[in-house]
Amino acid sequence: MDIEGLLSSLTLEEKCRLLVGSDAWHTERISRLSIPSIMMADGPHGLRKQLDSKEAMLSNEAYQAVCFPPAVTVASSFDPTVIETMASAIADECLYKDVQILLGPVLNIKRSPLCCRNFEYYSEDPLISGEMAAAFVRGLQTKKVGACLKHFALNSQETYRMIGDSIADKRAFYELYTAGFKRAIKEKPDMVMCSYNKVDGTYASENSKLLKDILRDEYGFDKVIVSDWTAVNDRSLALKATLDLEMPGHPYAYQKLIHDYHKNLITMDDIDASVRRILTLVESKQSNQMIPFDLSINHQKAYEIAKESFVLLKNEE
Repeated sequence: MDIEGLLSSLTLEEKCRLLVGSDAWHTERISRLSIPSIMMADGPHGLRKQLDSKEAMLSNEAYQAVCFPPAVTVASSFDPTVIETMASAIADECLYKDVQILLGPVLNIKRSPLCCRNFEYYSEDPLISGEMAAAFVRGLQTKKVGACLKHFALNSQETYRMIGDSIADKRAFYELYTAGFKRAIKEKPDMVMCSYNKVDGTYASENSKLLKDILRDEYGFDKVIVSDWTAVNDRSLALKATLDLEMPGHPYAYQKLIHDYHKNLITMDDIDASVRRILTLVESKQSNQMIPFDLSINHQKAYEIAKESFVLLKNEE
């Protein structure tokens, strides 16, 4: 794929369409220039691909898949090879079902026992979270299925998570809430997903300090930043903050980009930088092949992973 050539051939509308999903789970396809679509699907404890992947993201019907132990369990193994094995097994199911990106791992910090997604998070310890997430990325991407670290950053509660404002001092921010992300980014995941909440008063999706200054410039992440689903507050401000892909797709988002470009609120350089990252991601998945797979193999692996993660306590009294 000649990415620079495509950048010069794409129209403004086509570029803006590439920066917004085509539906609930796919990137946009530009048939005129033979740019294919790729698919994302939920994880990280097993593949959740909907039977109708173009419809609403909360559809109940999904393809059969193996349910692996959750992050809270596998982290209790204190063994990154356990989760690397698990991610590799999930990657087989992704290839089986023609999914290019799995939305995981999740490495937010367990800050409150009232957070109903704590089972999806590895630990209250950023060292454990970072090492486990790094292993998950390795396991997936060894088989060329992309990993997506989420949710960046300070997404530590479900109550008011769409509008809440997470405020942390500098030491807590770097040593607790983003240290795991910094570690996992060294494994070069294909995506990082922003969170819903505000961080220091600005939505994560359009927070230039969070996404550009810290995630990209300090932590060295140079691949695709994707929104959490419906997390974007202002598409053009998000673009300026280097958020590349808004999910799920809807016409208003790319129309706003076109409108704001003509109003000189965003530049072609802003647009091209994100389009270039999207095209690079799409190109990297073109060699992926669908494979036949027997789910019973992964059922056995899930059983073995659960055994490795048991923690037994003895009451000396």
